[in-house]
Amino acid sequence: MDAGGGPLLPDSVLYEIFLYLDHVDVLSVGLVCQQWHAVARDEFLWKELFYRYYRISREVPRHPAAVSWYDEFQRLYDTIPCVEVQALKEHNDQVLHLSFSHSGCLFASCSKDCTVKIWSNELEISLQHSSNMRPYNWSYTQFSQFNSDDSLLLVSGVFVGPHNSSSGEIAVISMENFTLLSRVRNKPYDVFGCWLNETNLISGNLHRIGRITSCSVLWLNNAFQGIESENVNVVKRLFKIQNLNASTIRTVMVADCSRYDSPDLLLDYEEQLAASSTCPVFDLGSDSEEEEAKPKQTSEPAVQELPDDGGVTAEDGLQQFFDDIMEGRVRPAMTETELETKVAELFVRNRTKLPELNLLSTDSNSKTKYLIFTTGCLTYSPHQIGIKRILPHQMTTAGPVLGEERRSDEFFDSLDHVIDIHGHIIGMGLSPDHRYLYVNSRAWPRDCVISDPMQPPPIAEEIDLHVFDLKTMKEVKRALRAHRAYTPNEECFFIFLDVSRDFVASGAEDRHGYIWDRHYNICLAKLQHDNVVNSVAFSPVEQELLLTASDDTTIKVWRSPRALRVQQARKPRPRKLLFSWLMNQNS
Repeated sequence: MDAGGGPLLPDSVLYEIFLYLDHVDVLSVGLVCQQWHAVARDEFLWKELFYRYYRISREVPRHPAAVSWYDEFQRLYDTIPCVEVQALKEHNDQVLHLSFSHSGCLFASCSKDCTVKIWSNELEISLQHSSNMRPYNWSYTQFSQFNSDDSLLLVSGVFVGPHNSSSGEIAVISMENFTLLSRVRNKPYDVFGCWLNETNLISGNLHRIGRITSCSVLWLNNAFQGIESENVNVVKRLFKIQNLNASTIRTVMVADCSRYDSPDLLLDYEEQLAASSTCPVFDLGSDSEEEEAKPKQTSEPAVQELPDDGGVTAEDGLQQFFDDIMEGRVRPAMTETELETKVAELFVRNRTKLPELNLLSTDSNSKTKYLIFTTGCLTYSPHQIGIKRILPHQMTTAGPVLGEERRSDEFFDSLDHVIDIHGHIIGMGLSPDHRYLYVNSRAWPRDCVISDPMQPPPIAEEIDLHVFDLKTMKEVKRALRAHRAYTPNEECFFIFLDVSRDFVASGAEDRHGYIWDRHYNICLAKLQHDNVVNSVAFSPVEQELLLTASDDTTIKVWRSPRALRVQQARKPRPRKLLFSWLMNQNS
């Protein structure tokens, strides 16, 4: 007997049932077969089949929105976008990125062929417009994003400057007539850029201070720079952050904190249980009293975690450090790289603006947003996630170009929170409700020591997909696995992932895209290409539609078995076939 009180079914019986389901439309059989209808109502049978077939631990509860185990089995069996329905071949080089408009009516694709293409998402997807960026000295397009009302498209690319130097550039294209509205420099190019609101976007700039020390400046830009009045600011400095050990800020994105209290799906099983036992609506109130009694942990950037020297100022500490060097008291002897890092740490110690209040105390009704980006403190490969709060008054270009007034000792901005991944970050994506951050990474060896920032540790071929709750700043799921990558550190590139209400998908270097269920943490489908899969994108209004983009120059369109049946049912049947059938019946 099972703990639930029902008899255990032999594996052979469950296997036969599944074979039957695999070849027959379950719903239609249930309508015509009384015996099958009784089986379909047997909740214990479907629970047993579900856990055994998907190999899920019985500690994992049923999806909180599921009505029955039968419906849940049907959802995972029938609603995964795993059937290829179309291959788009209008690009003539590697396709690097895909992005949907918020309405789901359009999507954009970026490619090594230096074009950004706009597609119409209808029953048969068709090309609506193509913009060639080579006339603007671009090498290729790499990323795109629609603004919140889908009136503008941000396109990020690699710009070829004097003497073949390369940095990034962001272009803004009007969706009304596909005209280019403005262009903004973006350095390094893998900052990518993103929208903060309908008309303002974030870009980056990089200033070298030493061989391995630099300063990243993040700018807020008005999308209509070419047509604004001369008396109105079109740019404003948001943050200025020091980088150590050859690290830089990359891959910026914005999370809207006000959406946390209406999540599509709670990933913490205990939180799910608490929510379902109190009311049918997810209750995301304050943490438990036990948690509130504990001091909240806020991870500070490594550059600020310096020991207390008994009130010694940074200037005195720097002078003391130089005196120790000159008199030979520094042991063991420091390399040039170590010396530069130490001096930079001491210099910035009292020249950094303190972080904002604890992120965990954010008012859920506020208009506060988080700026999220990859960074690091040990080596040039991105291995940390930095989080910086953007306050309401910072969300406009009005005011001084260099931002709010600062004291002379507030030369740099500190980070409000840092998440250490202990590996090379190669992808990030937000859930639709902005509550969860999904991160693709390739792990470093467990006990590795980094002695040279220009020689990061070797990285694993297996990709880990981590999940972080941005409300608690904690990792909430074990890492998802299945996909792989093979390039070494110096050749490692970004693999874009996407998250829908119930699923998460990612590309990989093993010529497949992958789909996982967010609640059960299981891989549901592998989507084949002929080369590296760089990007995936769910339709924001129909998660049973997925796009994948590959180095094989194609964009593939995938739909679920259920969506295909619905489409086929809507197609009008030819009258000739119906007439022939009637004639055969009469004869």
